[in-house]
Amino acid sequence: MEYERFQPVVDSHRPWVASEDRYEHFGYRRVGASGLLLPPISLGLWWNFGDNRTFDSQREILRHAFDSGINHFDLANNYGPPAGSAEENFGRMLRGDFRPYRDELIISSKAGWDMWQGPFGTFGSRKYLMASADASLERLGVDYVDVFYSHRFDPKTPLEETIGALDTLVRQGKALYVGISSYSAERTAEAAAIAKDLGTPLVIHQPSYNMLNPWVEHGLLQTLEQERMGSIAFTPLAQGLLTNKYLGTTDVERSGGRRSLQDQLTEENLKKIRSLNELAQQRGQSLAQMAIAWLLRDGAATSVLIGASSTQQLDENLAALQNTEFTTQELEQISTITQGDAGIDWWKSSAIG
Repeated sequence: MEYERFQPVVDSHRPWVASEDRYEHFGYRRVGASGLLLPPISLGLWWNFGDNRTFDSQREILRHAFDSGINHFDLANNYGPPAGSAEENFGRMLRGDFRPYRDELIISSKAGWDMWQGPFGTFGSRKYLMASADASLERLGVDYVDVFYSHRFDPKTPLEETIGALDTLVRQGKALYVGISSYSAERTAEAAAIAKDLGTPLVIHQPSYNMLNPWVEHGLLQTLEQERMGSIAFTPLAQGLLTNKYLGTTDVERSGGRRSLQDQLTEENLKKIRSLNELAQQRGQSLAQMAIAWLLRDGAATSVLIGASSTQQLDENLAALQNTEFTTQELEQISTITQGDAGIDWWKSSAIG
């Protein structure tokens, strides 16, 4: 894996000045064959950056993330709650604290899931993707995003139309790079071929990927290598299953109103996470830290998308970078522990295509 380090230039007259050593914490990883580089850990603004959290708490986390070397912030048109509010709040942050640092930031957004009523408010039509991108730029208050994704495969719209819209966004200067999310290996190969013919290659894929849901290892990672694309994993902690939250219980309430985990908290899955936790302790890591480190091993994800509800949680996850090496025996243990279907691939239907 290729790493590159950079030295910052700091202007003392800025109202808020980022840490001078923000690029000294870890190396940055090249995305496929492109010129894009990402931090090993990126910050996703899916849930904790809508109107459900105070702006000051969001600002504290985002400032801390940037000071820690995280310069990639991942959004989508429907992130909130409510939908659109995460982009609006991040746009407010850009107009304030982060305006001087715009050229250092990687800002990504997506469109593909339900956003507004009617036939053109979801999936992958040209009309929806183009309109959604314009709306995202307006909410963010920027002229372009660094990466724009087709958020899911559309089984009814020709793939040429969806990928053609991504090509147009790049040619219009509204996105620097484009990618796809939750596409199967077969659909990824098809999309990549279309993009190459158009002259705007797909550089990155964003799949759900974690130790309990390693579906990408059965074809997709190989396809990404062949197509010279990078990857960034979301749900690295399996919606909290790969943390210490459920180690001592078999009963759980609905998960924060987002998605019920009751069906996944089977005795079999609890046995798996307890065994994984024992291995993590032997490595001197928390379960969450080992889960993140495992995704960053050679041949896996380029970057890992985490959420954060506090700076303390962010620091705990960043500590995973202190040990991302695994012995062959450890990898075999993890494979043995996690074999079988844990039933947590909530995005499988969108990836099958």
